Amino acid sequence: MTTTAAEMVGEANAQIEHVSAKEASDEVASGKAVLLDVREPVEWEQHIAGSVQVPRGVLEFVADPASPRHNAELDPARRVIVYCRSGTRAALAALTLKTLGYEHVANLDGGFSAWKEAGLPTDEHHSDI
Repeated sequence: MTTTAAEMVGEANAQIEHVSAKEASDEVASGKAVLLDVREPVEWEQHIAGSVQVPRGVLEFVADPASPRHNAELDPARRVIVYCRSGTRAALAALTLKTLGYEHVANLDGGFSAWKEAGLPTDEHHSDI
């Protein structure tokens, strides 16, 4: 029996916590959480200020504390709120983090799109290329 990508996302969403853009903003402002952007580098021109940016394709290696590529900003004991453009890739990424032992993971409902729609602040990164 095979599983579709949509089924995988549905299963991931059923196993992870979800927060609104406002809730995520409040948690980050209070220092309780870090935001993890799992979009591709070409999507990072506009992003949430202060977020840790790790493409979904290398997340396992950067999030695993035992990996030589581990990013110290990602701590399995710390609250991590994952986002992408709409929330689909972030759902899979959040489940991956749970599998890696992250205890306090949530998906930003509606992703970066919902953050912008809520009027919350963003940063822009302009390439020098």
